[in-house]
This record gives sequence, structure tokens and C-alpha cells, in this order.
Amino acid sequence: MKKSILREGRPRYGVDAPRMGLGILLVSLGIFSAAIFLRQSRDPGLQALAHVALSLSPTALLVILLIISYVTVEKFRHRNRMLDMLSWTGQEQVLDVGTGKGLLLIGAAKRLTGGKGIGIDIWNRADLSHNSAGAALRNATIEGVREKVSIQYADAQCLPFPDHSFDYVVSNLCLHNIPTRNGRDLACREIDRVLKPGGTALIADYIHIGQYLRAFEGCGMTTRRSFSFLVAPLLLFIVRAVKAKA
Repeated sequence: MKKSILREGRPRYGVDAPRMGLGILLVSLGIFSAAIFLRQSRDPGLQALAHVALSLSPTALLVILLIISYVTVEKFRHRNRMLDMLSWTGQEQVLDVGTGKGLLLIGAAKRLTGGKGIGIDIWNRADLSHNSAGAALRNATIEGVREKVSIQYADAQCLPFPDHSFDYVVSNLCLHNIPTRNGRDLACREIDRVLKPGGTALIADYIHIGQYLRAFEGCGMTTRRSFSFLVAPLLLFIVRAVKAKA
């Protein structure tokens, strides 16, 4: 088993929104190349356009560096910040909504002794590079928590679990991918449904924060919003929602 894990190498948690990142890189390179070309022109208008394009290059470079920073370092710090917001005994039942390649799920599993982590996703590769259930299981094996986790294909709008199944539900950069307001509200209600009385949900995202707060409050949950301090291209917020005790 150890030799097999060594052959697998290091865990890989992917690049978030890879198409967007690639698009930013290609557009930046295109603008820079066009600017260099236009600088050779004797036309004052084209030279002015080249100057504007070159002035944008540092901003594009900064965005690219921030993306690299988030992928290589900050996403792990963000994960730990989220999980540190919860009180752990090691016996918890945890659900990760939108598990991707297992970043949050595996982080939670490392804090479990007798508990269990379950990850659900539809594994859309537009959301994360090389996104798949197999990649999540591979990372869990490498990280030494394979026996503590299970994953299944499921939609956040229709969670395949009984009421009051989980102590904690966590989700990072997932719910905004649901295209409709009603769908996102439904996902929040589903999270409330599967939480045990007194359970806690942590939802991290960069948009729709107010909607999540209102949806959870509409379920009777107590909510709080906090900011995750990251060197990243986007501002991430964490919604904490606690279900009332029976």
C-alpha cells in the first residue's frame, strides 16, 4: 500500500475555474503582444493605443500572480480557516457539498477519528481542472484518509440523505454554480434539512452571500458572515449558519 501511494505522488487539488484563468492568460498575452507591435507604428493614435495596452499589463500580471497564489497556497489557508471555525470531537458526520477533488472533505477527514466525511458533486470540469470523483479518491488515498471518506454523484438541490444526518455541512465555491435564485435557495434549504439540530453549515463564496444568509435565516437558522483574508483574485466570504437545537 505504501509503495502504491508513493507511486501516486503528491495530492493535486486542481486549478479553480481553469477556463477563466486560461482566458485571462491568453488575453493578457494578446494585449501585450499587440502593444509591442503597435509601438512600432508611426501613427500617433496607434502609439497611444499601445501605451494604454502596456499600462494594463501590470494589472493583468498581478491577476495572474494572484491566481497562482490562490491555487498553490491560499486555498489551503482558506480551507483551514473554514475548518477552524468548527469545534471538533472527531466523531462528527460531515457533508462536503461540491467536493471537487476533495480539498475540504480531506481536510475535515484529517480531524476525524470515529466520524465520517461524505462528499457530493456533479464534477463539472469547467469548475476545476481535471475534476472527477476518481481524483478526489486518489487525493484521499495519498492523504491517508481514504477509509474515513466516501463520495457520490449528487445535486446540491436534492441531497440524497435523510433529515438530520450531519453535524456539519461545508461547501466552498460551489453554490454560485447553480444558475437560478430558486435553485440556490433550494440548496440552502436542503443543507438545513440534512443538518442535525444544533448542527453548523459553512458556505464560502464570492457572490450571492446575502441570498445565502436570507435563505438560511428563512429556515430559522442563526447566521453570521465573515471575510476570509486571502492573497487571491477574488474576495471570499464565509457564511456560518447554525441550526436551532431541538
